[in-house]
Amino acid sequence: MFIQTEQTPNVDSLKFKPGVTVLPSGTHEFLSARESLASPLAAALFRIDGVQSVFFGPDFITVSKDPDGTWQLMKPDIYAAIMDHFASGQPIMKEDGGQSALRDDTEILPDDSDTVVMIKELLDSRIRPTIQEDGGDIEYRGFDNGIVKLKLKGSCRTCDSSVVTLKNGIENMLMHYIPEVEGVEQVYDEVEQIAVDEFKKLENSLEQHQIGGS
Repeated sequence: MFIQTEQTPNVDSLKFKPGVTVLPSGTHEFLSARESLASPLAAALFRIDGVQSVFFGPDFITVSKDPDGTWQLMKPDIYAAIMDHFASGQPIMKEDGGQSALRDDTEILPDDSDTVVMIKELLDSRIRPTIQEDGGDIEYRGFDNGIVKLKLKGSCRTCDSSVVTLKNGIENMLMHYIPEVEGVEQVYDEVEQIAVDEFKKLENSLEQHQIGGS
């Protein structure tokens, strides 16, 4: 098996392409060793020192590392884990191990409004392919009072340019094609929201310290 490696906009994320189908449909992200138990491959990758998260796309695997990790040391183990998995013939996900989470978030539902249908179709046809090229994905979380709620996944989740991607890329395109869209908002999981809140507290504390010292 020849595994291609591609850079992503996030220096702490690499995209690995094994040349075979990874997930037949949808995407899946693992943010902890506990979550990875639903997948033999994800569990193997999390046993590698420095791995922070794993993301499965249709034909690629994005591995994100700790900022202190070194790709030069980690890549041989990642290659080995991927090759061993596909050689073993094991399924990518355990039976019902998170398969319910693979339901397409942009599936058109009977009670979707015309606006929501257009949003989902645009996300699928124009936006998602571009995001996946960079080793990430987006997850539709709702449309409320003109605001489209999205969750960034994979390499995009921790990328420094994620806000730029969200605002300049996704928001501009949605607002251009769909007049009802007034903006885009990034949605965080509970653990991620705590980290964001703590970072904001630290920023405010540093600002106050600078003001007090000037």
